[in-house]
Amino acid sequence: MSKGRAATVLVHGLWTHGLVMAMLRRRLNRMDLAASCYSYPSMRRSLTENADHLARFARSLHAPHVHWVGHSLGGLVVLRMLQREPALPPGRIVLLGVPYQDGHTQGTLVASGIGERLLGRSMREWREIARPEKFPGREIGVVAGSLSMGLGRLVARGLPVPNDGSVTVAETEMAATCDRIVLPVSHSSMLFSRLVARQIGVFLRTGRFDHQALDN
Repeated sequence: MSKGRAATVLVHGLWTHGLVMAMLRRRLNRMDLAASCYSYPSMRRSLTENADHLARFARSLHAPHVHWVGHSLGGLVVLRMLQREPALPPGRIVLLGVPYQDGHTQGTLVASGIGERLLGRSMREWREIARPEKFPGREIGVVAGSLSMGLGRLVARGLPVPNDGSVTVAETEMAATCDRIVLPVSHSSMLFSRLVARQIGVFLRTGRFDHQALDN
C-alpha cells in the first residue's frame, strides 16, 4: 500500500478465509478503493485477540485513511478493534449481515454443546461482553439481507423474518449506524452481489447508501 492513499480492508466471517472476499475485492478495486482481504482464525482466537491483530495490520498499511468492510463475525472484529483502539486512522465502516444484537441462530447453537463449539471463541466472547455503542468520528453503514436462504434456517428453526438465512434484519441494528439498507441477498450471496458491491462503494465515498437505486 503506497503512502498517501486510502486503504479498504475486507474482513471475512466465521468458518471462512479471506479468499471468500476476493470477488468483492476485485469489484471495489475497479472503483479505485484500494481493497485488500484480511484473513484471521475465526474459531481459535478470541474476539479481542483477533481485534488486536487486525489493529496491528491496520497500522502496517501506513495509510492516512483506512475503510473497513466486515462480513458477519468480521464486522464484530472490526467493531471490537475500534472500541479498543479509537485512534487508528480515520475511515468509514460497512457492516454486512453483522449480528450486532443477540441472534436467534446463535442462541439455538449455544443451547447444544456441539453448536456452542461451532461458534468458536470469538463469537462466544461477543455474546459475553458489553456491546460497544459509540464510535466517535466514525461513519458506519449497515447492509442487511432479506433473502431467506442459508444454513441458519436448517440449524435454527423458526428464524424470525425478515432474515438473510442466518441473521435477521433486526439483529443487524445498532445505534451508532448513520445509514442502513436492506437488500434482497442472503448471508453468503451478499459477498458475490454486484448490487451489494455498488452500495459499499457508494457508502465508502459518501457516507450514505444510494436508496433511490432500489426504486428504479
